[in-house]
Amino acid sequence: MIDTGGIEPESGDVILSQMREQANLAISMADVIVFLTDIRQGITAADREIAIMLKKSGKPIVLVCNKADNFEKDRQEVYEFYNLGMGEPYPISSTNAIGIGDVLDKIYESFPIKTEDEEENDKIKVALIRKAQCRKIFFVK
Repeated sequence: MIDTGGIEPESGDVILSQMREQANLAISMADVIVFLTDIRQGITAADREIAIMLKKSGKPIVLVCNKADNFEKDRQEVYEFYNLGMGEPYPISSTNAIGIGDVLDKIYESFPIKTEDEEENDKIKVALIRKAQCRKIFFVK
């Protein structure tokens, strides 16, 4: 598991730029990227920049909108996240464990199909990347 400490898309700060480098490394190693956003904040400028960066990777991306604690109300808020151009957003409540199963199913569906020629490896590689202000991106291999 790689925890980069966050992504700050545009920053001259040395530590933040090193975190961005670590995120780029995780992107290159991942089979599936899980981008975790905050449904209450809506789409931020940083979310848009990170979405562009992730889409350039060509990897499957699962867009997750956390803090959908009031599922009926927050279900309407999730539609804004289609504007990121990353496919269907999955609303979840990590606090109430709502929607997690759908996200896990989507992650599983997104794994590349292994050919018989490929060596079987029991290790699962996961990278956790978060924006300095609570945006998280998980990279799964």
